[in-house]
Order: sequence, then C-alpha cells, then structure tokens
Amino acid sequence: MRTRNKKVIRIARECLPPALLKMYRYLFLKKNFSGSYESWADARKISSGYESNEIIQKVVEGARKVRMGDAVYERDSVLFDKIQHSWPLLAGLLWVTSRNGNRLSITDFGGGLGSSYYQNRSFLEHLKLFRWSIVEQEKFVEIGKNEFENKHIRFYRTMEEPQEREGANVILFSSVLQYLEKPYDLMEQVSNIGYEYVLIDRTPFIPGNTDRLCVQFVNPKIYEASYPCWFFGNDKFLAAMTRNYRLVADFQGQDVTEDIPRAHFGGYIFSKKP
Repeated sequence: MRTRNKKVIRIARECLPPALLKMYRYLFLKKNFSGSYESWADARKISSGYESNEIIQKVVEGARKVRMGDAVYERDSVLFDKIQHSWPLLAGLLWVTSRNGNRLSITDFGGGLGSSYYQNRSFLEHLKLFRWSIVEQEKFVEIGKNEFENKHIRFYRTMEEPQEREGANVILFSSVLQYLEKPYDLMEQVSNIGYEYVLIDRTPFIPGNTDRLCVQFVNPKIYEASYPCWFFGNDKFLAAMTRNYRLVADFQGQDVTEDIPRAHFGGYIFSKKP
C-alpha cells in the first residue's frame, strides 16, 4: 500500500498544476485514521484533542487572510486560491431558500470562523434575507464576535439562540458530527428544538448498522493534532435520522480515505416530518 501511495504521489507532483496539486494534497493526504475503540474515553486517551490553542490560532490566521482578501478560501486552516465548492450542499441551501420565499437563516454548527459561509456567500448574498449563524466553542465565539461578525454572519454558543434571534429554521453539520462524543443525542436535540431542515456534509460512513470509533491523525503539515472520530454505520444513521425527518437527498462528498475498508464521505438533506 505504501509503495502504491508513493507512486501516486510522485505522479501527482509531476502531472498536476499547482492549484490541483494543492487540492489533491488536502483531500488525499490529510486524513489518517486508525483503530477501533470501545469507548470515547479510550480513543480520547491517545488523542491530543481539537481544543488546542495551536489549532485555534491556525484557523484564526487563515480566516483573517480570507476576510482581508489575501486568500480566497480557507478550510481547516488550509488556504486555497480557488473555492472548492460542495455543489450538492449548495443545491440543498438553494432548495431550502426556494421553499422559504427567497430567505435563508441558517445555523452552522461547528462552523469555525465561517468556512462554509465564505464558500457559499457569493450565491446567497442577493437573497431577500441572508443570515448565517455559527454555533461554536467559547474561544471561537469570542474571536468571531470581536473580529468576524458582519451584516450576514453571527456567532452563538447554543443551537437555540439562532432560532430565537435570527429565525433560523435550517441547521448545517459540515465535518462536525463525527467529532462529537454523542452525535445521536445531539441530533435528537435538533429535532426537539424544531429545526425544519438538516443539511449534513463531509461526514464519514461505513456500510451496515454498526458505528466504528477511530482516532484521526491530522497531517502534521497542517498542524499537530489527533482526535476521536466516528465512522457512522450508514443504515444505523439513517434509521436514527428518519424517525423525525424525511430523507430528501444523499450525495457523495469530496473527502476520501483508504484507511477504513468500504468507507466513504458523504452528505444528506433532510426535512422535518409533519
């Protein structure tokens, strides 16, 4: 496997233009998953966590460059000179907007300092109403409120606040559910709060009814970090979600890994059942 990967990397370096090579490195070399742990506590013991100041600082630096126009797009602190659109996610956002009178008020759970906002804003800024509310950990909320809020984007600590203050009726989970200790409990809470639409993107799945808990090691070229990560049993995940929501669409994601057999990254669009 290592020999094959080295050959693929060499070919990519020789053949791809710089922009595509950077995208290749991000999508194909970033993720490294290992293990199958019985509990979150077991996986957490060998992980550095994602609350470190190094991670936060890297994200802040990248977001500042995007805000100032020195970079076009940032994801997980990695800067790009071209936006890598998730077209299925954008289709979901526009579908929700079309059902709500050309208005969009969205809660972006775990949205950092606005990666998905900057990714999609050029398609949404013309709307009659456009509100992008990010729910994050305390440090990100403080930085976001001080540096990154504008007429469209706001930062909050709970999922209830965007509903109460911004009228948010759709919630986005982009590359976040897999890093939560109890993701199914959170999704039940989303339903109880009353979000009408749920959009999920960049989330890892495996076939069947059993989840697998791994540890993800981030490429050290990005930053030094490791954290527990779920690969959701696709059938189990859908069964849990469709208790309260109707499946509108599913789609293949951009992220990839060869570490977990038959795994894929993908997304879903759900609407609340009557």
